[in-house]
Amino acid sequence: MTDPQVLDVAVIGGGPAGLMAAEVLSGAGLSVAVFERMPTLGRKFLMAGRGGLNLTHSEDFERFVARYGAAAPILRPILEAFTPADLVAWAEGLGQATFVGTSGRVFPKALKGSPLLRAWIARLEGQGVALNLRSTWTGWNAAGDLAFDTPDGPRAVRPRATVLALGGASWAKLGSDGAWAPRLAARGAATAPFRPANVGFTVDWTPLFRERFAGSPLKNVALTFEGRTSRGDALASGYGLEGGAVYALSAALRDAIAVHGSATLEIDLRPDVPLAQLTARLSRPRGGQSLSSWLRKAVHLSPVEIALLREAHGLALPVAPDALAAAIKAAPIVLTGTQGLERAISSAGGLAFDALDGLELKAAPGVFVAGEMLDWEAPTGGYLLQACFATGVAAARAVIDRLSTP
Repeated sequence: MTDPQVLDVAVIGGGPAGLMAAEVLSGAGLSVAVFERMPTLGRKFLMAGRGGLNLTHSEDFERFVARYGAAAPILRPILEAFTPADLVAWAEGLGQATFVGTSGRVFPKALKGSPLLRAWIARLEGQGVALNLRSTWTGWNAAGDLAFDTPDGPRAVRPRATVLALGGASWAKLGSDGAWAPRLAARGAATAPFRPANVGFTVDWTPLFRERFAGSPLKNVALTFEGRTSRGDALASGYGLEGGAVYALSAALRDAIAVHGSATLEIDLRPDVPLAQLTARLSRPRGGQSLSSWLRKAVHLSPVEIALLREAHGLALPVAPDALAAAIKAAPIVLTGTQGLERAISSAGGLAFDALDGLELKAAPGVFVAGEMLDWEAPTGGYLLQACFATGVAAARAVIDRLSTP
């Protein structure tokens, strides 16, 4: 067997967290090699940019941090050290101008991820980072070296420090399949089971609704569950409900369904119209119009919204204007199941923070962790990428501190 390759830092995983760690480390003058099991880098990053690459969010920092739920206290110092403003400045430093959308989300003006990724890879190569593709990490060999399967056969690497950025367990076909979890558990690192995050939910639609309205958008609605409200768009799919407004509540909905078997989501179809104003509109003379026609003309409900009202309240909707207005403002939809990891945008679970000293594995000193491997979750809207970038920066800085300590 050939002698192991010796270098300062091995970064395993070629997504945003891993590449950001590699950039910071190589910028500090360390020899760095990235190992990625897929044929190309940043596959999930590019997928995220297909509908417009949402890098981060421009909202107030306190609101921003709160989006990370139970992990917010742990992630706060990491996000403070690499803020949304820092991420914007980084992207613009790569020649990718950004803009803030009407929702407060931040996008590169090119919208796609590919121009940014190309510029980023060029910077990494210019800083001397070795990019090794089709290199699957299989753990540690008997000598304690990192072991890889490559097209040229087994390979061993002996770094002074390692950064693991292997992703969570969603979008397995793009490289993040969670296969690393048993490997780290065997080393004594605590892990939490993977669960779907930013995912859709099952609704027992009537056959007529499913046949006629599967794939129909619900624009500018307000969804409320357990006192928390999410504004935005949703989609009535064949299996149930999905979309950004749903994803913002997905953690609470998923957990409630796991405990109780179902969760009732209230949908306000006209969140910008106060109840009294809606009642007044519905109090005008209806004449001989059908209720559906009247709802379309009086309050501009779309066919899918009218059908959803009937799914929520029954075919016989209230006749009294105040009761009908109340029904529009709070349509209860019972969610009976959570879609699986194969349909999830991201995942919860993974490496428990208790397994870490900062971002260093207690069970494997010199091994640091970043990105979606960690047990945190956040809604779509730029929060996922921001935390991946920020933890990549934090892991790299922790490595630099470790290697510079005599």
